[in-house]
Amino acid sequence: MTVIDAHHHLWDLTSRAHDWLAAPEVRPIQRDFSPADYDATAGEAGISRSVLVQVLADADETRDFLAVAAASQTIGAVVGWADLTRPDLPKELDALRASPGGELLRGIRHLVQAEPDPAWLSRDDVREGLRHVGEAGLGYDLLVTPVQLPAAIDTVRALPEVNFVLDHLAKPPIESGRLQPWADLLGTLAAEPNVTAKLSGMITEAGWTTWDAAALRPYVDVALEAFGPARLMFGSDWPVCLLAGTLPAWTDTARTLLADAGLSAADQAEILSGTATRVYRMTQESYDV
Repeated sequence: MTVIDAHHHLWDLTSRAHDWLAAPEVRPIQRDFSPADYDATAGEAGISRSVLVQVLADADETRDFLAVAAASQTIGAVVGWADLTRPDLPKELDALRASPGGELLRGIRHLVQAEPDPAWLSRDDVREGLRHVGEAGLGYDLLVTPVQLPAAIDTVRALPEVNFVLDHLAKPPIESGRLQPWADLLGTLAAEPNVTAKLSGMITEAGWTTWDAAALRPYVDVALEAFGPARLMFGSDWPVCLLAGTLPAWTDTARTLLADAGLSAADQAEILSGTATRVYRMTQESYDV
């Protein structure tokens, strides 16, 4: 079954600093990860296309990613970064799309999870920026934690014209085994039709050395009930996932979880490739631009 990876990263530590990688617990991924590195493990996992997602709050990184995507046979879309609060955001988005590979820009993301204000998404200047993102025909990836879900819900409701994608299911507390209040908040967010979500980042929210499919299953079941297959997509979060397992191991686990959930082959295909194809417009015509 065709698999599209709706969420992975790359980085070159010689080109720009990644301060977050200084933490001792992430030492296993304190090295460069290139497109060739990704292609090798993606091929082993049966992944045919991917979405490259920003790592830093740096527009130059986004320009580099767009150029990398344009030269790649695997990367079919890019989710980049832009400052939502800048007054000339529409011009910045136009400039990104005019840069080499700019036709592959499909969305914008900010590291909201790192913002100290849990209501950051509710700020007037942030929402104005989100309106500009939608007006530019781009989606917005929501990287939030459970405590930030109330602001995400209010923002999604306030901007029904913008298409949002929830990354990593808002990072549920899998290691603890708790479902609430995350599950109820996720269901409330999913009730808004302009939101899709990624089954991604799960194994690093579980016990890194102890997780198994059984530990993840209750959270996948909540997501399936909330969003349904047509609004869920698979993502690896590579190379961050290497802290807890390999990309092929997570991909195989995701396949097992979907099959064990009793989903039809068509519904499994929606999550593994169909939803990402639609949301990030990864049709053959988009590659031929």
